[in-house]
Amino acid sequence: MNAAIGFGPALLVVLVVLALAGGAVVRFGELGQGRAVLIAAVRAVAQLALVSLVITVILRSGWLTGLFILLMFSIAVFTSASRIGVPRESLPWVAAAIASGVVPVLALVLGSGVVPPEPIAVVPVAGIVIGGTMTATSQAARRALDELKSRHGEYEAALALGFLPRAAALEICRPSAGQALIPALDQTRTVGLVTLPGAYVGVLLGGASPLQAGTTQVLVLLGLLAAEAVAVLTTVQLVAAGRVRRDERPARARWFARR
Repeated sequence: MNAAIGFGPALLVVLVVLALAGGAVVRFGELGQGRAVLIAAVRAVAQLALVSLVITVILRSGWLTGLFILLMFSIAVFTSASRIGVPRESLPWVAAAIASGVVPVLALVLGSGVVPPEPIAVVPVAGIVIGGTMTATSQAARRALDELKSRHGEYEAALALGFLPRAAALEICRPSAGQALIPALDQTRTVGLVTLPGAYVGVLLGGASPLQAGTTQVLVLLGLLAAEAVAVLTTVQLVAAGRVRRDERPARARWFARR
């Protein structure tokens, strides 16, 4: 059975139409810069093309697979840090937040033997967990920092009432940061009823039975939910402790600092 999507002119046309449509909606709907959608689409094509070229070589070696996963994690850290807008010294703390969710989950699923210790199985599972945890970390940090900034008066009032700085910050930012888990919760609650996520479709298109595809998807969803929950908790604690914070310097000053 081969139900894979074929490469050809029709696929290229559809991809171009989808990218242009998304960019046009964002641009003319005043939702942001339509160019960002087009750049994201081009990057996705280029990056996946590159990965497709090297993945065969990578999957032949356990060491190369480990280095590739480390590269994915590093890119996730820099992407999250950029999205949050942290100064350079906060970068290790962003890495710690993402790792706090990713490492235990991967250790459990690999150490238990549930996921075979084969590169072809490890890479996609690791990629899904790292990607989801990166997004949750970014959202939690942004929400927490925005809340602390907009409700600074309440934070000061809590300090006046005798709260320690960390406890006062947690009272303000913890509820909003927890909303970063809503996408993962909704996806887990509605899987099979509203959506058939990527892992299920991928395994199914690869020729496995629906039962095997469902088992894989459940493992991925619950692992992802656990990883994101731990990462969000860690992120909130780091924000409250002042370890993860925004770089408030002007853009030009930040540029010179990087130089």
